[in-house]
Amino acid sequence: MIRDCAIVVGGVFLAVVGTVRVAGAERRDAPGVRNPGASRRSAPATPAEPAKADGVKQAVEHRSDAYARQLESYLQQWLVEQYPARAAKAWHRDYTSVEAFEKSVAANRARWQRVLNPPPLVKTGELARRPCEPLADLNAQWLTLPLGPLTAEAVFAVPSAATGQKRVPLVIAQHGIGSFPERTFGLADEGDAYHSYARELVKAGFAVLAPMNLLGVERRNRIERLCRLADTSLPGIELARMQRLLDEVTRDPRIDKDRIGMWGVSLGGLATMFWMPLEPRIKAGVVCAWFNHRRNKMAVPDPRYSCFLVTKEEHAFFHGWLTEFTDSDVASLICPRALLIQTGKQDKIAHWPQVIEEFEASREHYRKLGMADRMEMDLHDGGHEARVESGVRFLARWLLNDPL
Repeated sequence: MIRDCAIVVGGVFLAVVGTVRVAGAERRDAPGVRNPGASRRSAPATPAEPAKADGVKQAVEHRSDAYARQLESYLQQWLVEQYPARAAKAWHRDYTSVEAFEKSVAANRARWQRVLNPPPLVKTGELARRPCEPLADLNAQWLTLPLGPLTAEAVFAVPSAATGQKRVPLVIAQHGIGSFPERTFGLADEGDAYHSYARELVKAGFAVLAPMNLLGVERRNRIERLCRLADTSLPGIELARMQRLLDEVTRDPRIDKDRIGMWGVSLGGLATMFWMPLEPRIKAGVVCAWFNHRRNKMAVPDPRYSCFLVTKEEHAFFHGWLTEFTDSDVASLICPRALLIQTGKQDKIAHWPQVIEEFEASREHYRKLGMADRMEMDLHDGGHEARVESGVRFLARWLLNDPL
């Protein structure tokens, strides 16, 4: 069989390869390619002209850019435009009663668990306590709990008036990606983003557990890559660490284990949103500087807010998240427990009118259950920061004055 062949890259013609006889027959090769059957040496190959090589490279880049645009458009359409139809098929909420509602979202909760896929971490040694010297005025302790090859660590502070006969509620105070547990109490809080909210909680009569999560974008990016290979997630691991710490501190006779809340700032807000659906012991939550129009935030660049798609924060992408779990849908896995959203109009993580839209969609779940007062929003004129007054008031209402 005889064929004439041509070399074409990206639509650019490069050369004609001469007649080729298949199955071992005689063949005539491309210019500059030696024919093994020939008795004389062929001339050496001539290098491609630089201009032609540059043209090929440009054609390849143009082709790849076009393909990337196709992929991005395809995925954005699936993630954003097609989300409502997809969610309508995934969620079958029954608002006839709280019991019916929770039963109707049980399958979704199981799928949410699969997104985080927390590992089964177990306690492998006794809880160690030592004074947290920077917070000596609160008699705070630094807790360390061994969990096999990992440890769970946190600051733990209890009001001085708490006793076994006068138990107090507990709030989990979760720091953000650039912070650490002590900062929630006001230590080394450059910019005063936390406003010492954990300290204010202690003053208001709450015990505080402030877990240590992994600090820094680059660290979290690196570990999240390994988590994906291991079919887990860093928020899933940190959820399991927090749960084991919660097991320990709720054995303290001064703590009322039936009155537990959580208040997270920035990536701590992610933790609050992500963990409450999977930890029923948390009865009330404050999500600060995180709640968002999630589809836009993740996948649609816009000068009005920072979109994760165009940042280096790859740690913020989780397998299957936007299949059915935009923020208003995740909120339905927290419902009917009390939830406060804190959003600053000057916070560039979000375009605040879109946050209002997502909040209203979230509150609709509460409204349909006749519990609209359990979800609130503190939309303020500030930026990426905690709001002490509204947060303490909200948690006091639901954990101190009117326990859920």
